[in-house]
Amino acid sequence: MLLTLTTTHRPATDLGHLLVKHPDRVQSFDLPAGAAHVFYPEADEARCTAALLVEVDPLKLGGGRRNRAPEGFALGQYVNDRPYAASSLLSSALAKVFRSALRGESRDRPELAASAIPLTVRVPVLRCRGGAELAVRIFAPLGWAVTADPVPLDETYPEWGDSRYVDLTLTGTLRLADALNHLYVLLPVLDDAKHYWVAPDEVDKLLRAGAGWLAGHPERGLITRRYLAHRRALAGEAMARLTELRLADEPPADDSIEPSTEAGAAEDVRRASLAVRRREAVLAALRDSGASRVLDLGCGGGALLTALVADRRFTEVVGVDVSDRSLGMAARRLRLDRLPERQRDRIRLRQSALTYRDDRLRGYDAAVLMEVVEHVDPPRLPALEDAVFGHARPGTVVVTTPNVEYNVRYEGLGPGRFRHPDHRFEWTRAEFAAWVGRVAAAHGYTAVLGGVGDDDPEVGTPTQIAVLTRDDRNERPDRNDRDDRNENTGDDRKEATNR
Repeated sequence: MLLTLTTTHRPATDLGHLLVKHPDRVQSFDLPAGAAHVFYPEADEARCTAALLVEVDPLKLGGGRRNRAPEGFALGQYVNDRPYAASSLLSSALAKVFRSALRGESRDRPELAASAIPLTVRVPVLRCRGGAELAVRIFAPLGWAVTADPVPLDETYPEWGDSRYVDLTLTGTLRLADALNHLYVLLPVLDDAKHYWVAPDEVDKLLRAGAGWLAGHPERGLITRRYLAHRRALAGEAMARLTELRLADEPPADDSIEPSTEAGAAEDVRRASLAVRRREAVLAALRDSGASRVLDLGCGGGALLTALVADRRFTEVVGVDVSDRSLGMAARRLRLDRLPERQRDRIRLRQSALTYRDDRLRGYDAAVLMEVVEHVDPPRLPALEDAVFGHARPGTVVVTTPNVEYNVRYEGLGPGRFRHPDHRFEWTRAEFAAWVGRVAAAHGYTAVLGGVGDDDPEVGTPTQIAVLTRDDRNERPDRNDRDDRNENTGDDRKEATNR
């Protein structure tokens, strides 16, 4: 079975650094069921292709007691399509051969490993239970352009129709680690016939490889069931954990509206797109501010943290949340236990309530309140304003919140209903502008307002955003600072008098 991975990122031969496989050599690896070989059919500055060829030994494959015949007959363990069609055998080979690339690690090109690059993946023969349409439904929500051409049973006799196999090509601009993790999970899902016994630890494998994309995938139920070989107890556990991740993920808010019709899949994609655009808008604002040390206040499950850590210009990233469970989810999402020490040293997770002053949050270049303020009871908002703008006083604060006027564009969201059951309020554009203006004036900031998402001429954008920048010319010392300075001045006077 064969898989090829191509990039046109320049220099394209950097693909060898990301995969930790030199383009000038053929490398071979032993597998429990055969051998894997990595080689490069083409490798120059403009275009580079890495090929993974897996040779399956039918005797090794059929020798284990746990193996079951995918074709359902006595000799199926020895006479089958496993040596030729992509399956969980190819997925296992990916995990062994490209281990560091799957984790997003690269000693030689760490910045490139964290960046999205143009990629084309081809699997010439993939057994796809559900046909080409299912391959599109599985890969398209992840940002891939999908071509799945059915393989004819016999080209000589086209009237015989198509086989159960497809020639799969994926094209997109993604991180290499994300691409490999998509393949690791979804190739055996489409094949739907694992070559090994599915044990309880497969749930952890699935959640690790699916971090950042599986919880929000519109076909997550099907993916989970098939990956776990339809073992109901394991699939139930995985779905429960994915639900926790989804609830803790950003935003815990407007992207979780429950659709009232069968058009739910399209709505999921639409809301996922808004979440991505919101995150990109926040990152752009932080980059424009020149910040290097950033607070993610109310970080939840860590979706924004992951994007911040992937950008090397942010030298210190701190996630803050009142929920210890959310911080645990963020740690798992960031894979803190598997990160190199240099990467891990850039990240801090702190438990803290945003309505109380916390000295640990002072001195940072920027802070983000992304889909957070609407979860605070209105009487507690002044306490949040004081803690963030009055005490922590970052140089820049980026705030996003839903635009309640846009709710009429969400199908199934009736009058008086908020986008999330935990919302205490949702502001109109005028109300948000008034709040931002008052906070900026009270604490010495200047503010710029904007929107995220499609701009409707009648109701505006679905998300509102404000970037508040501290005006140091109007700097007002915090009361604690004044007390410290008065104390020091008093001590200085005593010392001068003694002299």
